[in-house]
Amino acid sequence: MGEAEDIAGARACMDGFMAAFNREDLQALREKWFHYPHVRFHSGKVTIFQTAEEHRNNLVWQQRDAASGQSAGWARTAWDYVEPVDAGAGKVHFRVQFTRYRADGSAIGSYKSLYIVTFKDGRWGIQGRSSWAE
Repeated sequence: MGEAEDIAGARACMDGFMAAFNREDLQALREKWFHYPHVRFHSGKVTIFQTAEEHRNNLVWQQRDAASGQSAGWARTAWDYVEPVDAGAGKVHFRVQFTRYRADGSAIGSYKSLYIVTFKDGRWGIQGRSSWAE
């Protein structure tokens, strides 16, 4: 694959991830859109999921039901931008920003992040992400 094909494949993975995320489809996230080990830098810590099974109990949607904080009232998330910053054989780094929205369509907040998407086992999957969102 060439760089343009790598970027296109990795970008399709990012969009598939966001659709599954908004459907709250943890199985699709774990089995189709993530690669393992999967690393997440967030909330001042680093979480490493060695396998999809370890990811099973990490339900990010529980956060949005919190009484306060960045996730209160969270109903869906959308990309503001997804920009490739570097690409090579089988790996693309994306500079992204996403916004969390309430059910009424009002924005909760926007968050800059870095996503690392890799090609392995015959498919593109997100292998690492770092954001300031909690």
